[in-house]
Amino acid sequence: MAQTKKRIDEIDIPDSILYYAEHTWVARDGEYYRIGITDFAQDQLGEIIFIELPEVGAGYRKGKTFGCAESTKSVSSLYMPISGEIVQVHTTVSDNPELVNQDAYGEGWMILIKPTNPDDLQELLSAESYRRQLSSV
Repeated sequence: MAQTKKRIDEIDIPDSILYYAEHTWVARDGEYYRIGITDFAQDQLGEIIFIELPEVGAGYRKGKTFGCAESTKSVSSLYMPISGEIVQVHTTVSDNPELVNQDAYGEGWMILIKPTNPDDLQELLSAESYRRQLSSV
């Protein structure tokens, strides 16, 4: 069954988290940060059928590709919103990629990182700024 794309005003953009311009999100989780793709990104991809995630211990700089998401219509790179070291990979998402479509900000999270450059957080978008970015697309 074909998935109908959401209108911009139907996209879920929680105020409690931060956003990267390349459609990933960041949420503080104790001393670490949880990362996934936004509701907009999963909506644009359509039905996600495969997710490739990095290994625990790998380090990534902000803006670098940390994995990919494959849908029935395309393959998209996943971009690091902040620099850090992977401390946990949500393997349940690798086994059940549809979780990203169902709950992008909850059970669809992808990685947990220990930040290596806390200043990166200052450059992320608020929910309001991310909404403005989407409105200009």
